[in-house]
Amino acid sequence: MRILLLGAPGAGKGSQAKMLVEKYKTPQISTGDLLRAAVAEGTEIGKQAQKLIDAGQLVPDAMVLGMIKDRLQEDDAKNGFILDGFPRNQAQAIALDELLETLNWPLEAAILLDVDNEKLVQRITARESCEDCGQMYNLISSPPVNEGICDKCGGKLIHRADDNEETIRKRLDIYVEQTTPLIEYYQYQHKLFKIDGMGEIERIFDSMCKIVENY
Repeated sequence: MRILLLGAPGAGKGSQAKMLVEKYKTPQISTGDLLRAAVAEGTEIGKQAQKLIDAGQLVPDAMVLGMIKDRLQEDDAKNGFILDGFPRNQAQAIALDELLETLNWPLEAAILLDVDNEKLVQRITARESCEDCGQMYNLISSPPVNEGICDKCGGKLIHRADDNEETIRKRLDIYVEQTTPLIEYYQYQHKLFKIDGMGEIERIFDSMCKIVENY
């Protein structure tokens, strides 16, 4: 399984990725997580990235691709990977394809979780997360059993300051601008699969599994 998850902020990529990891024992590779780990561990790439971050600069694609390449060569990725958070635009997608070609491990599918923007705004403004374990909740569709308390670990649930309507709409506008060419790129390769991202999480996951198991 070598797949990429696409979808706007709040579309549910993180939740679906966790379920895929659990079922198929294939790692979720998030570039954000890789970067934070490299900085925390003080690796050479981490040190370089920290200097750029401290200077208010973006981490270059070549550095991100280097981290992805290293991660793909770890033992738990021998049966495939689930990419989340990269690529974000067509230039990055082309660079990723070139990297995967050198590894003889081409991407098999780009799965798009398609959710209406207005429904996304409603979903994100109603979400809370546990400050201890990170478990996500939605106060409308999947609230905790006890208000303000995590079902999983008993931690306190918090609402992110940037989960407000104005900020969310700006993030969605940026997503549409950057990702539309990316969607067209994978459509041209006949690797794009679109799933309705609304409704029961289990139904969405079943649709994901059908795509994955066709490869």
